[in-house]
Amino acid sequence: MLVLTRHPKQQIMIGDDIVINIVEVNGDNVRLAIDAPRSVKVYRGEIYKVIKDENRKAAAPVDNIDLSQALPK
Repeated sequence: MLVLTRHPKQQIMIGDDIVINIVEVNGDNVRLAIDAPRSVKVYRGEIYKVIKDENRKAAAPVDNIDLSQALPK
């Protein structure tokens, strides 16, 4: 893990095309602006965890489903 100290209006570069701008620091709160290509998905950590958990649940095998009622007759 890389830990950096930055001040407002400074930047962090990730590769050639992702830029993190430090917008504001107010006590324990830091506002960031992230410039990244549209092909790069950017999520807050807690949102990303919810997405991963939901995807795992959706992909989990389901036992004892009676599909005979779901099919048209």
